[in-house]
Amino acid sequence: MRKLKIIGFILLMGMLVFGIIFLIPVEYDVKPFKMRKGTQYWQLEKGVKIGYTKVEANTSEKKEPIIYLHGGPGGKITNRIIEVLTPLRTQGHDLYFYDQIGSAHSTRLENIAQYSVKRHREDLRKIVRLIGADKVTLIGHSWGACLAINYLQEYPETVNKIVLTGPGPILPINRSIANEVPPDHLNLKEPEFSNKEGNEKIYTWRSRTIFRWAYLFNSKLVTDNEVDNFFTCLNKELNKSTNCHIENQEAYESGGGYYSHIMTVKSFNQVENKRNKLKKLHTAILILRGQCDNQKWGYTKEYTELFSNTQLKIIEGAGHDILNKKEKVYYNLVRDFLEEK
Repeated sequence: MRKLKIIGFILLMGMLVFGIIFLIPVEYDVKPFKMRKGTQYWQLEKGVKIGYTKVEANTSEKKEPIIYLHGGPGGKITNRIIEVLTPLRTQGHDLYFYDQIGSAHSTRLENIAQYSVKRHREDLRKIVRLIGADKVTLIGHSWGACLAINYLQEYPETVNKIVLTGPGPILPINRSIANEVPPDHLNLKEPEFSNKEGNEKIYTWRSRTIFRWAYLFNSKLVTDNEVDNFFTCLNKELNKSTNCHIENQEAYESGGGYYSHIMTVKSFNQVENKRNKLKKLHTAILILRGQCDNQKWGYTKEYTELFSNTQLKIIEGAGHDILNKKEKVYYNLVRDFLEEK
């Protein structure tokens, strides 16, 4: 009887400690998300909105629209990418920059199990239909490149061209190629700071428990607001690895969606392997990779071997964040590629 009381007391104290830790929100020193002026919304389904910014072509003759796919998963559209790509309107392209479900201006889902590669892909398909385009050009950065290729394998007839910047791996990930060594003539380099260092600095017992709870039980242990603020702190640190040198790091703005990030990454292994289908496509693809990109070279190489119509450009002095100090080089390469017949 005494042992049962002791066990009961220990369990009660454990529950109290757990409750104190997870019922009291943690405050993070981050600036609140700033809504972008002029943001519009697509209603994809009841209660679900996707926030976007549209830049209209200023020419009489219209070409296919361009849709930009941000990184992450759980990332967001930045003012900088809009500013850099806006001049493409002079080529006759309408440009669409949208925040993927679960981040920035878009709806956070209560059922986080709904965040997946398939969900993002089908959201993109709905968006293509909403803008009334027969064909679009996709520009995808990092995870956005993974999404672009996943969309291409299902709806190739709707894609004109694709630009991939700092591309993540083709899904599902072929990890056997991760450690392939790049050829010497590319002169690729490792960034000064690694993601591993950033994760070790920011993650705590609490944040790791929140992550595992979501991953294992498909549910939220704490609010979206708290985890999104944590995600901002994490990305501020990880952002150091997106440049060749730490001192080149730029400020990281809030707005990312952490639950969207966790669950979408979890779904990577659920993606059907359709590399044989992709290999038969002749879609024109431009791959831009920074000299110090922290993505594995083997994953970039797979794009060049799988697709027959690719161009690979290495941007000297750039990291995963190619736009940092290389905006003109980036823009000129994209512009010239889109002008090619």
